[in-house]
Amino acid sequence: MKILNYGSLNIDYTYSVDHFVRGGETMSSEEMHVFSGGKGLNQSIALSKSGAEVWHAGAIGTGDGDFLIRQLKEAGVNTEYISVLDGKTGHAIIQKAKDGGNCILLFGGANQQITREMVDGVMDHFEKGDYLVLQNEISEIGYIMERAREKGMVLVFNPSPMDDKISSYPLEYVDYFLLNEIEAGDICGEQGSGEELLQKLSDKFPASKIVLTLGGDGSLYRDGQRILTQGIYKVPVADTTAAGDTFTGFLIGGLVQGLDAGEALDLAAKAAAIAVSRPGAAPSIPSREEVEAFEG
Repeated sequence: MKILNYGSLNIDYTYSVDHFVRGGETMSSEEMHVFSGGKGLNQSIALSKSGAEVWHAGAIGTGDGDFLIRQLKEAGVNTEYISVLDGKTGHAIIQKAKDGGNCILLFGGANQQITREMVDGVMDHFEKGDYLVLQNEISEIGYIMERAREKGMVLVFNPSPMDDKISSYPLEYVDYFLLNEIEAGDICGEQGSGEELLQKLSDKFPASKIVLTLGGDGSLYRDGQRILTQGIYKVPVADTTAAGDTFTGFLIGGLVQGLDAGEALDLAAKAAAIAVSRPGAAPSIPSREEVEAFEG
């Protein structure tokens, strides 16, 4: 059983600010750092650090994204399905406030140049029972879902960032949804409490397993009539940028390696706690050994 993460590769320009810039405001930042990032890259590194074997597929631009591939390789991710295309690598401008919160502006770059021909070339190497992990930062998501369904792959979808295209995807093919309250509300067409959203999602996608993250209130999991709750581990917050991606990677990695859903949720919560206590996106993701040693 293999894991394919067909996802984004970004260069993160992270600015430390007193508060998020408001309309019409010009403000100086206290620091600026350049990190590897992108939800796809972050989740691949988290999957690999959880102990799972993962292949990353995606694209970078010419000349500016080579270090992203190096970092994936250093984390143990297989990178032979990453293409180098003319143009710029995707990037993000991230404002990081003093409380660890962030707001993010994305530029798709090579992430939005994925073609169906590229997808077909990658999918030829995977088969029934393999896992496919997707976010919403690359082009041809709907087509990738169709190909995964044809092959009988297990489809994991993190619908982030939310946009109008998501409603056009064949979401009924998704085996695992991993999403937050805002994303859940957008998919359901109305907001509500965590429990209400979990029920609405389950009604809308009865064949899917739902993982709903609730920020400081932890997360909820539903598989049919089975519902699990998972709290957070409280730590001093340095940077929340990769918390969700770390949670996703360790959760799916744990499940693929045979953990029960409850065990995988707890593993993921510990990993996310460690990640938010450190600066940066991908560099903040802990190893499996660190997570197992974490006592909260």
